Amino acid sequence: MAKLFEPITIGNLTLDNRIVIAPMCQYSAENGRMTDWHTIHLGNLAQSGAGILTIEASAVSPEGRISYADVGLWDEATEQAMGQVLESVRRWSDMPVAIQLAHAGRKASTAKPWDGGAQIAPDHENGWQTVSASNLPFLPDENPPEALDREGLARIRDAFADAARRAARLGIDAVQIHGAHGYLLHQFLSPLSNKREDEYGGSLENRMRFPLEVYDAVRAAFPADKPVTMRVSGTDWVEGGWDVEQSIAFAKALEARGCAAYHVSSGGLDAAQTIPVGPNYQVPLARKVKDAVSMPVIAVGLITEPEQAEAIIATGEADMIALARTVLYDPRWPWHAAAALGAKVKAAPQFLRSQPRAYKDLFVQA
Repeated sequence: MAKLFEPITIGNLTLDNRIVIAPMCQYSAENGRMTDWHTIHLGNLAQSGAGILTIEASAVSPEGRISYADVGLWDEATEQAMGQVLESVRRWSDMPVAIQLAHAGRKASTAKPWDGGAQIAPDHENGWQTVSASNLPFLPDENPPEALDREGLARIRDAFADAARRAARLGIDAVQIHGAHGYLLHQFLSPLSNKREDEYGGSLENRMRFPLEVYDAVRAAFPADKPVTMRVSGTDWVEGGWDVEQSIAFAKALEARGCAAYHVSSGGLDAAQTIPVGPNYQVPLARKVKDAVSMPVIAVGLITEPEQAEAIIATGEADMIALARTVLYDPRWPWHAAAALGAKVKAAPQFLRSQPRAYKDLFVQA
């Protein structure tokens, strides 16, 4: 059997295969509330045959959104809207659903990507004052963030916990905490963005302190029998920044706290990054972390071919692979991968007659 399609258990959650649909922002929410676009988008991906579907970065507070059109999970209205979408999706799919809880920090208050994605100043429509570990902007011409004081740290930590409770009420199967791509928790981790002189800055131990406090708060708020995981950038791709050795130390600290899986991406913290983009370009980062911990490690980044994904799992580079742009382009990628690798994949009965005659044993009825 293809290793990619072997079951895997994360915490107490067993997945049918090793394919993760990564969280992908859609910039289609209204005041943090999911819309019918999300019903179409998530409903489509829930029919893909992947092991688990991850809801896009969901801000734990309004100022934590990347853009004004981002999804949130901070009040009754955002919870109700997400619940309506999930009710529709679950009516037709039993695929496990995870959610990524996030705070954008200094990379918040932006326009939609197709409108240029530039930061919107606090005194302009759809803009607000950003916050971060220190008062350093992402780009020199942007409005500087406010450095969080103790009250602000407590407020955001509590917001993550509250969002985790809302996720639990919605019956979500797993939580992923966003500690990657230059967003708030990554801003604390990296010495390039964290210039604090208190116990939350300076040494690696201090820079990890707030992200670990957030993990602890989420873990305490989410049901103990459901997994909490972390997504991290394995490196900033900038000299003197966050790197894979620090990522390994962070992974070990999280594993000691019960973290169920570690999703290794990279970059996003500093505009000076130089990324050697190409197939599997982030997989070596995942492999280095995997060699140092026992919890499952997820690799992501330009994984586009079934044989490529199978090789990553079969050779022990990672325990799972995540798809983002690949599955937007081809929402049935897991079907096609199963056909190519001689495996089986779940499909709704409405789709069974689409099975090619050459792959008569491809589908298992969902």
